[in-house]
Amino acid sequence: MRLLVECLSARRGEELIFNDISFALAAGEALIVTGPNGSGKSTLLRVLAGLLAAESGSLLLEDAPAGFEHPREVSHYLGHRNAMKRELTVEENLSFWRRFLGDSPGGSGIELAAAAEAVGLAGITHLPFGYLSAGQQRRMAMAKLLVAYRPIWILDEPTAALDVGADRLFSGLVAAHLERGGIVIAATHQPLGIGRTQALRMTGFVH
Repeated sequence: MRLLVECLSARRGEELIFNDISFALAAGEALIVTGPNGSGKSTLLRVLAGLLAAESGSLLLEDAPAGFEHPREVSHYLGHRNAMKRELTVEENLSFWRRFLGDSPGGSGIELAAAAEAVGLAGITHLPFGYLSAGQQRRMAMAKLLVAYRPIWILDEPTAALDVGADRLFSGLVAAHLERGGIVIAATHQPLGIGRTQALRMTGFVH
C-alpha cells in the first residue's frame, strides 16, 4: 500500500491554514509533522483522517484492498482526546472500538488482554477508564490502535502525558507497526526513535 497526498490545502473559517502540501508514504514508512502551535498540524491530520474536508488537492491509496479509496477507510486516528468513555471500564471501551472499527483486510487486531499488556497495563482492564491517571489513560488509548488492525496510524501528539518509559514503549509499538508494513503520520515534537522517517514542517497561516 502507498499513500499519495498531492497539492493539499485546508481552510478554517475564512483562513487558509495550509496550501500545496504533498508527500508520498510507502508501506513501512513514517512522516513526522512539526511546526509551531496554530501552524496547521492538527488540521492536516484531521483532513487525512477524513474528519475535515480539504479545500483542494487529493488523497489517494495505491495498491489498497478493493473498495478502499480514501485513507480514512483504513486508518486509526488518535487525537488530543482519548475518545474513551470515563464511566465504562477499560475492557468495555476497547471492546466497543474493536467492534466499531473492525479489522481492515490484510491483518487482525490482538486480544484485549494482550493489548493492555502491550501498553504495560495488564490486569486493570476491569477498572472504569475515569479511575486511571492521565498517563494510564493515554496508554489505554494506544491500546485502541492494537485491538483493530488498520494499516495507517494518524497520531496527534501521541506521547502527551507520558513519562520517559512510556515514550519508549510507544516508540516500540510504532516501530512494530512499521515493520509489519504499516504507515504512520505523527504530529509530535518528541523523537519517536524510528527509522524510514520523512519530515514535514508546517509554517503557519497562508495569506
